[in-house]
Amino acid sequence: MQYFVNRRGLSISLLLVFLLSACENVNRSKPYPFTYTDGIMGTQFTIKISQLPPAIESKPLQQEIKALLDKINGQMSTYLPDSDLSRLNQSRSPDWQAVPAELYSVLKASELIHQQSQEAFDISVGKLVNLWGFGADPMTFKAPDSAVIQQALLSTGARFLKLTEPNLVKKNKLDLSLDLSAIAKGYAVDKVAELLGAKEIKHYMVEIGGEIRLKGHNIEGKAWRIAIEKPSPQQRMIQKVLPISDIAMATSGDYRNYFEQDGVRYSHTLDPRTGMPINHRLASVTVLNKSCMNADAWATALSVLGEDKGLILAEKRQLAAYFIVKTDAGFAELSTTAFKRFIGESS
Repeated sequence: MQYFVNRRGLSISLLLVFLLSACENVNRSKPYPFTYTDGIMGTQFTIKISQLPPAIESKPLQQEIKALLDKINGQMSTYLPDSDLSRLNQSRSPDWQAVPAELYSVLKASELIHQQSQEAFDISVGKLVNLWGFGADPMTFKAPDSAVIQQALLSTGARFLKLTEPNLVKKNKLDLSLDLSAIAKGYAVDKVAELLGAKEIKHYMVEIGGEIRLKGHNIEGKAWRIAIEKPSPQQRMIQKVLPISDIAMATSGDYRNYFEQDGVRYSHTLDPRTGMPINHRLASVTVLNKSCMNADAWATALSVLGEDKGLILAEKRQLAAYFIVKTDAGFAELSTTAFKRFIGESS
């Protein structure tokens, strides 16, 4: 679930190999007319544009993109003490509080997915995330006592957060702590894509920390080719390559960000209903969706639910979802009907 600074240093989502040499056989004499890589939200982002309109200059576009991402980070980061989200978390006011429209829209989307996901997606887990050492508070990675977890659960729950127009928020538990790790990166990807679309840029790839949105074609005039990582903590390998476009993609997995204690492995992905790290055989979930924000959130929700309940719910909601499950013989792949249809796989 971690979205902002991850002290273990790696995004857990996609390998995000664009396969421009091995899989796409790219002519290296044809560089992308616009490539922008930088840091934001404690991670890296990369934007590639295959066709840049003549009226668009690269430097001003880079500045616009960075300003937009800085604005979102300044609203939704749990690592910036003066962000709008941090101020909301720190507030002990029982009254309605105004928040920026962008932050409110993410909170509203989080509320809906919480309801649709059997409460597996819950942004009110800030205390639990910090308790387990995966949040902004500097802590040693150590499994907390069960009594401490139960105490944190008393201040955890989306039901304690109330939203109303225009952009007002109220905490019915004054120490409620929100964490947008599993949705804000996807939202940021969508907003950058909207910025590019407004400039009539029709062929691009936007990626932030593993969450990605694709439009049009790559430099070779073909669908973008994106790799899903094999969920092995020992080495980086490709599990599956998807030739896709005009879609967003997000992956959640438990195989990169974790710690071990007394021979027990504790995943960074927490079940908000129990306060405990997930403990099942589902290694990673990839979701395709028109909205990267929705793909981001649903990938986490399905990861929390596990392969059985997650697959059932994904089918029910007609989500394009792809599951990699640990087995005694290696890894098995499961996917929903919507996923198979989208990538042209037969049932």
